[in-house]
Amino acid sequence: MSSSEQAAGTAGPLPEIAGGLKKKRFQLQSRLGRSDRSPLAIWFWELDRVLLGLILTLIAIGLIAVAAASPVTALKQSTGAVAIEPLYYFYRQLGWVIVGIPLMLVVSMLPKERARRFAILAAVAAVILLLLVPVFGKSVNGAQRWIGYGFATIQPGEFLKPLYAVALAWLLSLRIKDPALPVISLSVLLTGMIAILMMMQPNLGETILICGIWFAVMTVSGLSARLIAAIGVAGVGGLVGAYLLYPVATQRINAWLFGGGEYDQVMFAHKALTGGGFLGTGPGLGTAKFKLPEAHTDYIFSVIGEEFGLLACMAIAFVYLAIIVRVFLRLLDEEDNFIILAVSGLTAQFGGQALINMAVNLQLFPSKGMTLPLISYGGSSILALCIGIGLLLAFTRRNPYLDRSQYVSAWPERGRIAV
Repeated sequence: MSSSEQAAGTAGPLPEIAGGLKKKRFQLQSRLGRSDRSPLAIWFWELDRVLLGLILTLIAIGLIAVAAASPVTALKQSTGAVAIEPLYYFYRQLGWVIVGIPLMLVVSMLPKERARRFAILAAVAAVILLLLVPVFGKSVNGAQRWIGYGFATIQPGEFLKPLYAVALAWLLSLRIKDPALPVISLSVLLTGMIAILMMMQPNLGETILICGIWFAVMTVSGLSARLIAAIGVAGVGGLVGAYLLYPVATQRINAWLFGGGEYDQVMFAHKALTGGGFLGTGPGLGTAKFKLPEAHTDYIFSVIGEEFGLLACMAIAFVYLAIIVRVFLRLLDEEDNFIILAVSGLTAQFGGQALINMAVNLQLFPSKGMTLPLISYGGSSILALCIGIGLLLAFTRRNPYLDRSQYVSAWPERGRIAV
């Protein structure tokens, strides 16, 4: 065989290999590209990926924080017969996160109408479970908030909060179809029933949060300033009534106002939070956290402050603020009344819970027993929040090019709020 024939034989397969690589590269670029019209690609381009990134950042921070707080709770829960591994609660939280993130993404893929129906049906189920808590519920630390058995024990109140926000938004949006419907009265009855059930547990913190969600959604729905002021006065009266008639509220408010001695939870939280200075003592080197009653849940913000510093706490607060601002930026061009109300309610629940938790740790608010969203330990907490964030992502999905189309803008608006 001549040298020219050998060269031709050697170079023969090269064009085929190059063509195959080029084809695979084209397929890879087409997948999830703007020309790809598969449901997954449409979801990817309509999703607010900045908001999703901020949420995943909080979840990652939460895993680090739970790892720092886990040894405290493990030591307190250990006995002479049973020693709990220091990172036991971290591994459990990691398991819940592994379940929660796919759940959040699946919920975010639902079309807006299906997401609304899912939230309403799930809210009904959560209310039914809440009704069963006084009869079949389990008591932990003097509060009967859980129902279930073993690994399947859940806290219905945690799941109800985001679902209630969506159900309330749907109820108020019905005024567009029929202004004569008594939706405000129905919303008051619904909120009052839920508040009574939560106070029976007792759970003053989540009761305040539910009422706060109602107030936020009602305000966005267009209530008059006079009625908003009246509701605010009634809310203050409710807090005064809780202080006078509710022993747990009386004890916690007195401890916050006048000091509760050496067992003052808020005082310990504030000392732990500021004990690390701006840069913190370092991961695993904190000592004040061992005095906190619930270091891995209610007071995890103080653990972060001690071991990672006040700068880390400020960065976390900034992430929460960025999430809220990002969500409202997505609503600037929104025209669907239900979407505006639902997103406002979900944001009020998420941001309000974070604000209350951080205020308690900063000694600006009495102890409320409320977790820090996506950061504190808890199976019911992380799964409920992932469902709520999934609904938030589903309702804020949008096609900016479709909204700008002159043909779509000319279509009549009908069926915007279907029952």
